Amino acid sequence: MNIDTYLKRIEYLGSLEPTLETLRALHRQHLLTIPYENLDIHLGRRLELNEERIFEKIVLEKRGGWCFEMNGLFARVLRDLGFEVELLSGAVGRERIGVEAEGNHLVLLVKLPQPYIADVGFGDLPEPLPLGEGDYQQGFLTVRLTNEAERWTFHNHEYGGAKGFDFALQPHQLADFAKQCHRLQTSPDSGFVQKTVCQRFLPDGFATLRGAVLTTVKAKGVTKRVIDSEKEYKQILRELFGLELEVSDLYAKVWQRHLDWMASGGVVQ
Repeated sequence: MNIDTYLKRIEYLGSLEPTLETLRALHRQHLLTIPYENLDIHLGRRLELNEERIFEKIVLEKRGGWCFEMNGLFARVLRDLGFEVELLSGAVGRERIGVEAEGNHLVLLVKLPQPYIADVGFGDLPEPLPLGEGDYQQGFLTVRLTNEAERWTFHNHEYGGAKGFDFALQPHQLADFAKQCHRLQTSPDSGFVQKTVCQRFLPDGFATLRGAVLTTVKAKGVTKRVIDSEKEYKQILRELFGLELEVSDLYAKVWQRHLDWMASGGVVQ
């Protein structure tokens, strides 16, 4: 993997010393330039747990990715820069689906003098968090970490797409997530299969395109609007998320799901 190519991809010109300041700067710049997205699932393309393919997709093809790809790539970058990084198994939605949630999220532990949780693959955490209980203010967003026995829980901010996730500190390899990587992109019960999502941080907030609804969150408030044409959908992907894609078939699916959702009582507020 070519570090210089990655740094150019995220438009990063800062220090490369393995320090907390560098970790914070890389983490934030990654989220400002690379979108969290699951569009390949809806384009009929298989998502792989392969470092070379992940690098090719996100860096060379200028795409985004989901947690296994985004955090898998970020872990490799950090290690190549001299950071000590461990892959941890997270669980999103354990309160709903029980033990089946284990490993449906990949999160990183960066071993600095004070250990930090880094996560560019959840979509909602702009900066790394020190591994310690408490509330943390990140801009206008407030998140929390709690600990009970061997498990930690990340409590998301009020605008997050999920309530949070829990995780243990046992280290894993990328291949350990293969079962969940397959299930989440193939099971009809998977939210990733049911709906498209793109999310990207902005200098003053973040934007999420979930299905056909674009939500922008800033300190001054939340705005929502429905993207009701293929032309505008393609324009939003290109201008807001940096994604150049052929979207005719994709948008047809997105729009039909939106219509079905509205017919079932869904409301855009």
